Amino acid sequence: MKNIILISTFLVSYTVFGQQLLKSSIDSGGDLYTTGNHQIVYTLGETFTGEFQGNINISEGFINARFQIKISPIVFLQGPLFSPNIAGLMNDDLRSNNYIPTTSPYADNATVDASVFTVTGNNAIVDWVWVELRQGDDTTKIITSTSALLQRDGDIVAVDGSSTLVLNAASGNHYVVVKHRNHLSVMSANPIALVEATTTIVNFTNSTFLTFGSHAQVQSTNNTMALWAGNVNGDDIIQYSGTNPDVPSILSEVLNASGNFLNFPTYIVSGYNTHDINMDGKTQYTGTEPDSPFILQNVLAHPGNFLNFSTYQIQERLPEN
Repeated sequence: MKNIILISTFLVSYTVFGQQLLKSSIDSGGDLYTTGNHQIVYTLGETFTGEFQGNINISEGFINARFQIKISPIVFLQGPLFSPNIAGLMNDDLRSNNYIPTTSPYADNATVDASVFTVTGNNAIVDWVWVELRQGDDTTKIITSTSALLQRDGDIVAVDGSSTLVLNAASGNHYVVVKHRNHLSVMSANPIALVEATTTIVNFTNSTFLTFGSHAQVQSTNNTMALWAGNVNGDDIIQYSGTNPDVPSILSEVLNASGNFLNFPTYIVSGYNTHDINMDGKTQYTGTEPDSPFILQNVLAHPGNFLNFSTYQIQERLPEN
């Protein structure tokens, strides 16, 4: 902890990233700012006394606290790796068919320019993902989170499709979490030192990288790791049959599709769909390109399913309150 004392004969304006004078500050002579587990208490026009852990700059009476860190997560999704067009790269069928929405499917509703999805090759966009930072001494406490974009080679980048991901958090030790809409989430086993000045690579595809919980990811080709595919009903469990199966959700989606007038289970629902496990832009229950068998394949092949039960549950390994 450091005490910072600033004596000023004029009003000091405060904001995280710019200069803004709050009415509450004028009325009260000070204010309080909190981000994550960090708190700054300051006064204006009089002695400044506060405690802070992190980066803070004081220049000509202005207090500038920067809460930004650079991070480069790398992750594979199992779905677009089931039958890769190019070894070592995820398929980008959703992008090539113009199915990826320009608005994120996650809580922040981030948006991108459609031109982001015109890039091809290794840096072509596969889909949206969600990145969280959790507090180093509390795996359930989320400090900050954001939508981001996933490239074919596994790089997670900012919403412009190429820049390093920047998160609003103070430098320190944080757990890193990556989530996807129909895959099981993953978290680093240990808090990772993240700082503002340097981009930190967090490579979940590396088989030696430790993740929270046993078998949190599935081993893919070339000994790389990937997020488990098949969580289509959003309950953080992948199950083929039993108490919380995912397969009926696929059947329901297909039978209730607006174009499936005859209620065929072989009907193909085209587009951006959570039930599209291999992310080829086509959701089908049974037929020539069904999604259901991917779930059975994962359940039977899971290292913890010693008896090969189709009712086995693949649990998401993510601490929750």
